[in-house]
Amino acid sequence: MGVVAEVWRSSVRLLTNSPQLNGGSHKSALWKWRSFSGQPKRTVMWTWVCGFMLFSLGVISLFTGHVVSHLEWYSQQLSKRSLLDMSRREPIDVWKSKYSKFFYGCSERGRNFPPAVQEHSSNGYLLIAASGGLNQQRTGITDAVVVARILNATLVVPELDHHSYWKDDSDFSDIFDVNWFISSLAKDVTIVKRVPDRVMRAMEKPPYTTRVPRKSTLEYYLDQVLPILSRRHVLQLTKFDYRLANDLDEDMQKLRCRVNYHALRFTKRIQSVGMKVVKRMRKMAKRFIAVHLRFEPDMLAFSGCDFGGGEKERAELAEIRKRWDTLPDLDPLEERKRGKCPLTPHEVGLMLRALGFTNDTYIYVASGEIYGGEKTLRPLRELFPNFYTKEMLANDELKPLLPYSSRLAAIDYIVSDESDVFITNNNGNMAKILAGRRRYMGHKRTIRPNAKKLSALFMDREKMEWQTFAKKVKSCQRGFMGDPDEFKPGRGEFHEYPQSCICQRPFSYDKTSTDDEEEDMSEENHNSTSPGHVHLSSADNEHDEVFPD
Repeated sequence: MGVVAEVWRSSVRLLTNSPQLNGGSHKSALWKWRSFSGQPKRTVMWTWVCGFMLFSLGVISLFTGHVVSHLEWYSQQLSKRSLLDMSRREPIDVWKSKYSKFFYGCSERGRNFPPAVQEHSSNGYLLIAASGGLNQQRTGITDAVVVARILNATLVVPELDHHSYWKDDSDFSDIFDVNWFISSLAKDVTIVKRVPDRVMRAMEKPPYTTRVPRKSTLEYYLDQVLPILSRRHVLQLTKFDYRLANDLDEDMQKLRCRVNYHALRFTKRIQSVGMKVVKRMRKMAKRFIAVHLRFEPDMLAFSGCDFGGGEKERAELAEIRKRWDTLPDLDPLEERKRGKCPLTPHEVGLMLRALGFTNDTYIYVASGEIYGGEKTLRPLRELFPNFYTKEMLANDELKPLLPYSSRLAAIDYIVSDESDVFITNNNGNMAKILAGRRRYMGHKRTIRPNAKKLSALFMDREKMEWQTFAKKVKSCQRGFMGDPDEFKPGRGEFHEYPQSCICQRPFSYDKTSTDDEEEDMSEENHNSTSPGHVHLSSADNEHDEVFPD
């Protein structure tokens, strides 16, 4: 009401001082004020359209005796549209979205979702060879369960990649709780640890091995893959990452969510180390941010960008880039203009300070080997002295994990997920997977740099005052802060935008709810969805098969 009153007082002053009052146009001026003082014109029009549709559907239901199935949907859209229009007009809270409390993860099985086909009745055994680093393989494992469901197959626990750039020989059971994985999905898909010996002995030929195309549709699996499985009984799909279409029906999308956010639980050993790091961060600060810098040599080489290191940098990154023999030659400046280059640690720090994070903010850096080492990190440390890594907080506990890159990545995953704010620095696999998970867990604040606009700002930052720069950064980042209104239907990977698994609570226009109520709802939301790790107290081309996590 205070805002409305202020607008009213301003309008009265405007009308009082207007020469139109003496010209008999008082009503006209007042009408103009009343037309534009409320919601924007587009919002008013949308409200009228939705209201008319609701009225029409109600009349139809009254006279036909049938309940119009989409009535609730239109009501939700009207509520959601009003809520999101409000969020766009308000200042950004860097720690959390004001409207996140109205959204929560929902991936329960539908009433008409048939139970899993038992092993003896299935069409055969499906073997999966995942590809890439930890998070890329996570997408493959998630989609493998869905494909097994599509094929009415018995899924064999997926085999992890031991031969990629990361050279990690960890097996599934070294990273994930395999027994929980099998039991938690028992109603969806039958999963076994290995093909029974009797089946292997009865086979006349070795298991048939093939690789399906990227983003293969449900129809492709039924038409092309199922006949092979039915004929051979044991089928292996290799390089299995992003091999299933993004768009599936709602039941299958919810199954994806049950796998990714509930069934894939880290082993107790990994959970223990990860949560120790979280507790040590919480002991120092009530809230902290996690930054996935992704400024390792392989990532920089893959991007084809220039990061100001001169000829030495270009030569070193060019040598690493030779590992991907199909990558095209790129113009570094054009790539930066297109927003395809990761921000440097210094640029990440400047963005965060411009958004409003103060220099006493506690920051956890999730990263491997930073290109340039301490010299590259120094500007970020100066901007945020309370700077920590897993090595600084759990050096002794990490020693057994040091030979295994995926297990170390799992620690960063846990801490980043538990952080109050998560900042990504590229659109790689960890960024997508964690962004989707944090949306599912109640739209926890997740900031993705608007690299295209920020790059231009960083190139010109010496030409403007800090206040001007900060204002422009805030403007650039609106729509990139992990708010509920950022998803546009038909765009984005499902793993990053799991829209089928996000439900909305009824929205009330009563703004008098207290912060305590918000925190209670947030805590309830967090506890009601079992996370993929336990509290112990994209791409369309083949380059992404080796794209760094």
